[in-house]
Amino acid sequence: MKLQPNSKHCFVCGLESTVGLKLRFYDNSVDEVRALYTVDKHYNGYPHVVHGGIVAAMLDEAAGRVIMARDTNRFMVTATLDVRYRKPVPVETELLIIGKLIKDRGRLAQCHSELRLPDGSICAEAEVTLAALPAEYAANETDLAELGWKLYPEDEALIPPEI
Repeated sequence: MKLQPNSKHCFVCGLESTVGLKLRFYDNSVDEVRALYTVDKHYNGYPHVVHGGIVAAMLDEAAGRVIMARDTNRFMVTATLDVRYRKPVPVETELLIIGKLIKDRGRLAQCHSELRLPDGSICAEAEVTLAALPAEYAANETDLAELGWKLYPEDEALIPPEI
């Protein structure tokens, strides 16, 4: 698994975001991404449980990241996000986040993403349809530099295990 780039300020992956999650994703260069993440208690909804919107954001990001497994500069937007909350997602517990490519049709792609607890059980999952970024929003080298879109130093503790 190889480390993917991050941005500066994205809520989910922005490493300089003061309020964001700062997720780091690794991919297999084909059709899967993974991340290990422990959600801080500041992101709870009900006490000790991750807010459902944060869960959805992590699932959404995993789907968007899997489309980048072959090309790290391929950006798509979410067209549909169908989340199934299977059990409460606890804060301060290491989660395994997985994104898998189901079908890539070029302009549209279908992905599956899931959050797993340390025992391997799925606590939330999503079916996601991604659409090609409209041409007027397509990132160029200047935009990527502004985003801070690059590989940042790797933290060995964050490398997710194979299943």
